[in-house]
Amino acid sequence: MQKFLVFCCKGECLRHFPLLSNSNLSGEFTLRDDYLQAAQEVITDPMILINVISRRAKQLKSGYKPLIESLERLSAEDMALREVMEGKITYQLAESDED
Repeated sequence: MQKFLVFCCKGECLRHFPLLSNSNLSGEFTLRDDYLQAAQEVITDPMILINVISRRAKQLKSGYKPLIESLERLSAEDMALREVMEGKITYQLAESDED
């Protein structure tokens, strides 16, 4: 039995995105510590938080619209952290239907 991690966007339309990918992060980026700590209170498992943030940041960089408004200019990663903090995105673990 294999488990999949599913990323969910809350908003006008519910979408589910599988979080299994083989992409590598090329380049370095820093996250705001206050955003990271607040997001860790919502998603306590660090591995799941990394997957959720990296997938959402990739979506934001490819043109998806943010689910929150911000007066300051934030990186895609910080925007994803704020979305988690404010409950706009979440995740669920789903099991595969292999027989």
